[in-house]
Amino acid sequence: MAGVLSHARSRLAPDEHPARSAGSSQWATDAVAANLSATVGAIPGAGSRANGRGRLRAGQLATTSVLVAKPLPSSSRSGGRALSRLRQADVLVVAKRSFPAALVRKLHRLAGVVAAVPVDAGRVQVNGAFVNVLGVNPERFRPFAARPTARSAALWQNVAAGGMAISYTMGHQDQLTLTKPVQVTGSRTLQLPVAGFGTVGVGGVDAVVSHRVARTLGLPAGNAVVISAPKTRLDRLMARIKRLAPAGTAVAPLVTQVIVGTETVTSGAAGAFGTGASQGPGLTAVQIATFLAAAESRIGMPYVWGDAGPTSFDCSGLVQWSMARAGVLMPRVAADQARTGPLLRLSDLRPGDLLFYHTDPTAPNFISHVAIYLGNGQMLQAPQPGMRVEVVAADFGAGFAGAVRVYPRIAAAVAGNPAG
Repeated sequence: MAGVLSHARSRLAPDEHPARSAGSSQWATDAVAANLSATVGAIPGAGSRANGRGRLRAGQLATTSVLVAKPLPSSSRSGGRALSRLRQADVLVVAKRSFPAALVRKLHRLAGVVAAVPVDAGRVQVNGAFVNVLGVNPERFRPFAARPTARSAALWQNVAAGGMAISYTMGHQDQLTLTKPVQVTGSRTLQLPVAGFGTVGVGGVDAVVSHRVARTLGLPAGNAVVISAPKTRLDRLMARIKRLAPAGTAVAPLVTQVIVGTETVTSGAAGAFGTGASQGPGLTAVQIATFLAAAESRIGMPYVWGDAGPTSFDCSGLVQWSMARAGVLMPRVAADQARTGPLLRLSDLRPGDLLFYHTDPTAPNFISHVAIYLGNGQMLQAPQPGMRVEVVAADFGAGFAGAVRVYPRIAAAVAGNPAG
């Protein structure tokens, strides 16, 4: 979620503070098959550096507890109803104002839709950083979260009790803890306990609270809907949603779907939804040279989560800042940058293409890291806290989500869409 959404008190959008905004198997060269590794990988080149705060290496997920949540004193120990069937979050719909209940029911009845849950979507400050946040009914929204996060009963009980669940990336990179509350500022400032660290898997969303807390912070009530439609063509579904929804409503896919004849293949791969040659071209030779020169000029500058330059960066902030020097408007977070162009075969890689990775063990199919391909088997990246912008060997092993060639027209559309 990275575009402009006006709201008097809270916004789901980059704003006047863009610099603080929140995020070995063989890669198939057949973009249709997209035979991705399901193993969460480490940030390439990070290893165990940065004072031991490196990411999990491939294979560690099965034996390491990475989703952290400890019951709050005010949370219920009963656990409520058992976790219902997990739902794949396929489409996000965001409006400036609340959706009428009748419209939500119509969206739920659309062909192919198996579930739809209203949420409050807005933008607040968490410890001074601007973060996209969802207000949810924890019991209803939980099945839409990524599997490891959905399975943590303690985390969702804590959200119901008034805590804030924070994405794995934000918690890890900002070195937050369960024992120290976070300062959250919307229409008012609250000290909220941390409900746990777990990514829900909705692009750009780094925090989740209950509806009650969301309203206290001034988020618009029920201005967004998360839809699950795992067996339908999302291009057709999104067109139907746009016809039903009020003017100005943003609709965006949350997964990559490749259409092969009458079949659809959905995965956690990178690649813009329904990209065709007519949506090109890609960057010009001058834009590529300018982009790469800008990125290379930042080598040695420190990684800071949420920063987008000019002297400190996170991974997607480096891409956004460097692309801006070439006159290309990019969305803010890696999950959205992964939808700015077509998925590539590795044999087609050229300097200036973007490489994407799954590095979040609490949402294994969620794209959470981006690097810039330089050619000759090398890539440039802002890796993680304690490290600096660097050039390392390009990594196509476990956790690799795919390579994308940026199409400026698509990038600008994603950047300007409130749903990402």
